[in-house]
Amino acid sequence: MKTFDAIIIGAGQAGPALAGRLTESGMSVAFIERKLFGGTCVNTGCTPTKAMVASAYAAHIARRAAEYGVVLASPVSIDMKAVIARRETIVAKSRNGVESSLRNNPRCTVFTGTASFESPHIVRVGDDLLEAKQIFLNVGGRATIPDMPGIRDVPFLTNTSLLALETLPTHLVIVGGGYIGIEFGQMYRRFGSEVTIIEMAPRLVKHEDEDVSAAILQILEDEGIHVRLNAECIHLAPHAEGVSVGVHCDSGDPASVGSHVLIAVGRTPNTDDLGLDRTGIAKDERGYIVVDDQLRTSVDGIYAMGDCNGKGAFTHTAYNDFEIVAANLLDHDPRRVSDRIPCYAMYMDPPLARIGMNEREVRATGKAALIGTRPMTRVNRAVEKGESLGFMKVLVDAESKKILGASLLGVGCDEAIHSLLDIMYAGAPYTTIQRAVHIHPTVSELLPTLLGGLKPLEESTL
Repeated sequence: MKTFDAIIIGAGQAGPALAGRLTESGMSVAFIERKLFGGTCVNTGCTPTKAMVASAYAAHIARRAAEYGVVLASPVSIDMKAVIARRETIVAKSRNGVESSLRNNPRCTVFTGTASFESPHIVRVGDDLLEAKQIFLNVGGRATIPDMPGIRDVPFLTNTSLLALETLPTHLVIVGGGYIGIEFGQMYRRFGSEVTIIEMAPRLVKHEDEDVSAAILQILEDEGIHVRLNAECIHLAPHAEGVSVGVHCDSGDPASVGSHVLIAVGRTPNTDDLGLDRTGIAKDERGYIVVDDQLRTSVDGIYAMGDCNGKGAFTHTAYNDFEIVAANLLDHDPRRVSDRIPCYAMYMDPPLARIGMNEREVRATGKAALIGTRPMTRVNRAVEKGESLGFMKVLVDAESKKILGASLLGVGCDEAIHSLLDIMYAGAPYTTIQRAVHIHPTVSELLPTLLGGLKPLEESTL
């Protein structure tokens, strides 16, 4: 038995940062990672996909070169090996940085292997038994594999295995019209694949407002992506050309045949092999570890951070989980999960940035609210860049004048939205931004104008 002050399981965004804070405070830490340091973000999520999105964007702009008065000597082509090599260089730098920081920490002992509880405060990893009064779970998640007919009869890809593919699919069929499906779909279309997205719901990104979904659909279809909505019964079968994905939709052929199929229908927490049944740690019906507002589990001294706790599925929420745990344990600062404002982005081109409530959610509250909308064609910076697709929408409480939420779909909106988010955290009225002078020409400069044109929400229709 090896005894430590703390055990951290999983090297995603929250774990390594917490190890640094705990060891700085004088604690001894056992750190367990079974495979790749850096977690989903570094290895199969943000870092590799956004690197590839950048390559796809470069190809897209190159094909549009004539619109900017630029003449290319030959047609644009894609070298997938070079795309992957660039991606892997970026990933390796991040991954190696995380691992070296842990291994070079004299108060941190790194164990490689799969962790499993023997009892509430004893963890086995290989032949080692580790004991600690405080244990922090940061085990992340993986792609959900749905039990749909035929899925075990065909080769299929997940977001992880697609990244390992070194060839360009002739026709990539994507099951799932959410963020992962859309980002990969647009990316591979720009690389040169034919792409079909199949979604069971009547619209893409069904958790967003209808106008946002409609705008995204139009952008994708204009790039030549086939979208099949209202897919009532999705089933897969082998085909001479690859995989046949059967659908029952309002229109179109009964099946889409692709050389490859990507399953992108959600995420599952990596909690099934932790031996939680030997601890008394509570899970919900989907396998997420139940935590309170300070990320404590149902067992004293055990915390859950990141994707495995169901409180957020983003790098920034995982890192904030670390900040909350560290603040409460080490700084006597009572930070809480409920203090954070929902915020995220979808990195299609142009990106969708979202904070707070959307229009449908605001309407459901029954509050008197104000709304402001502007197309990106009214943003000079977007027009000058030749990237004026999308629109901006902001919602405000009519009585308190505080911002309730925003949906910004357009070039640079993933950065511009932080002006609104910071005002929300400050608890300041929207007039703070409305009266601000922003730099011209930028995307952010439209925000004061947007807020200056608010009207009652009841006068707007989705």
